Amino acid sequence: MDPNDIQSSSTGWLFYVKAAFVIALVAMGSGILFMPGGLMVQGYFALCSLFLVSATITLSKTLRDDHEARRLINRINDARTSRMLQEYSE
Repeated sequence: MDPNDIQSSSTGWLFYVKAAFVIALVAMGSGILFMPGGLMVQGYFALCSLFLVSATITLSKTLRDDHEARRLINRINDARTSRMLQEYSE
């Protein structure tokens, strides 16, 4: 198994996911501070909350996938190193 065959998240995707999370937090914070009361505020909070939840799920999934890809690559490299050391010692 070649470590290059393992797909990890691209730099662009990581940037998008992190930016979406930050934008959602900023939108929610600014909504809390600056929006006047009423039905409009409730709708705004609802939309921001949905976006925040969506971005959080996406961020956590992407970070998990990235971590698992790195861990698998390290395990493959460790196995190759162990095999080479074992062959060399024989």
